[in-house]
Amino acid sequence: MKIYADRPLRRCAQLLCDALALAWIALWVWAATALHATLSALARPGVLLEDAGEGLTSHMAAAAETAREVPFVGEQLSEPFASMGATGEDLSAAGAGFQQTVADFALTLSLAVAVLPAVVALGVWLPPRIRWVRRAREARRLREAATAAGSGLLALRALAAAPVDALGRVHADPVEAWRRGDERVVAKLAALELRRLGLRH
Repeated sequence: MKIYADRPLRRCAQLLCDALALAWIALWVWAATALHATLSALARPGVLLEDAGEGLTSHMAAAAETAREVPFVGEQLSEPFASMGATGEDLSAAGAGFQQTVADFALTLSLAVAVLPAVVALGVWLPPRIRWVRRAREARRLREAATAAGSGLLALRALAAAPVDALGRVHADPVEAWRRGDERVVAKLAALELRRLGLRH
């Protein structure tokens, strides 16, 4: 499979377009990574809240346990501490939920920043490259066939796709010459099609 043209100018243009497309995609992937790191840092208050909630729960559980050891009134004394411990669990859950929300938001936004520009770049750059690869493969196959039919098909493609002024330089009426099977004109048209694709003839 041929990926790049034979002619230096066309090959340089293809390489430049490929490099620009890949650089564009890499730039947005890098931007998405940086954005994800920045947004993930916003989860720090959630971490502090979760730690504070866990600490409060732990301390209140210890205090409730100590209060239970007081004779006769231990259970009544431990209830406020147990209630405060439940509040700590709520704080901890809220902190964890905040962190999850920030993580989901960071991931969604980062993926959008990375994927959307990449899809646009691939939609603009990839189809023409695939078309060129396909046409170059078919043109090389016809050229290597070295038959009148192969040259005729290449000439027909030149008639369909080459600029009018380039066709005029081949023959005053290239369509009629091709229809008559003028070998000289057909060969020139086939060479024109190969040149148009950046291939050697």
